[in-house]
Amino acid sequence: MKGFFGAAKTPSPSHSMKYVTLGRAGLKVSPICLGAMSFGSRQWQAWTLPEQPSRAIVQRALELGINFFDTADVYSTGLSEEILGRALRDFATRDQVVIATKVNGPMGPGPNDRGLSRKHIFDAVHASLRRLGTDYIDLYQIHRWDYEVPIEETLEALNDLVRAGKVLYLGASSMFAWEFSKALHACERHGWTRFVSMQNHYNLIYREEEREMLPLCRLEGIAVLPWSPLARGLLAGKWKGQGGVETVRAKSDEYSQRLYYQECDFEIARRTADVARARGVTPSQIALAWLLSQPGVTAPVLGATEPKHVDEAAASVDLSLEPDEVRRLEEGYRPHPVLGHESRK
Repeated sequence: MKGFFGAAKTPSPSHSMKYVTLGRAGLKVSPICLGAMSFGSRQWQAWTLPEQPSRAIVQRALELGINFFDTADVYSTGLSEEILGRALRDFATRDQVVIATKVNGPMGPGPNDRGLSRKHIFDAVHASLRRLGTDYIDLYQIHRWDYEVPIEETLEALNDLVRAGKVLYLGASSMFAWEFSKALHACERHGWTRFVSMQNHYNLIYREEEREMLPLCRLEGIAVLPWSPLARGLLAGKWKGQGGVETVRAKSDEYSQRLYYQECDFEIARRTADVARARGVTPSQIALAWLLSQPGVTAPVLGATEPKHVDEAAASVDLSLEPDEVRRLEEGYRPHPVLGHESRK
């Protein structure tokens, strides 16, 4: 596998990063994964970063020893993959980084430009490989469940990509635990390549995954890669309660309003800030330290918009919380409806 051409040598980490295995797979990854959803075009989202500041974030992550990078074809309709691919090609060697991307979201107006059919999966993986500038993807993830396609069709297509050497490992993202269990069972029944990871919605504010998905992942040896570990900025101190916001994303991200904004959510954010203030660290470090301490969690997927956010995340790996701090952070939690994925209507 030729990977990147003319790549510069991956810099020696300035932070002593500890690496972990991706579930039962032999792959070693940093316990922080840098998400690239914020890289792309502001025509896609008002808070999205153009290429130059995105590259600075990738470069800083590499300097800190982060080797795990996550994107999706749908982010900025492919531009996120292009930006991430060029940055990694310029700042790293291919064999020293782990690249994850996803398939399912709409990539065009046609009826086969989305979903998890065999046709779209094959079309999408070749397009992602071109945009990323590599000949293989380390972790290829299905971006939610597709109720219009039999799961067996999806799983066989993914297995064929692994057999062809275009993909090394397979992952999934937010769905119901019974659906994930069904997919895992189908893989075992047919002898197809198994999922090794689950990228799900999990943070101090949304803990419903603790009921079924996390126990299933622990039982099956599945790596857990939580998305929105900082609740889209709420746990980083960027939201000041109802109507009080600081960042462009906080002001324009309508999806956040569908996920959070209960009064108990703001209360947990306040408690996180209080614990951080007492410890002399940032709220994001406290939120990430809590998440990293949860059984089965492998690597939260961090969405950074400044290099300092990556520094804070790397520092959280070595931060241990006291029992009374954990109790203060957790005791304000209230049950939520399922958020982050939907069932068939």
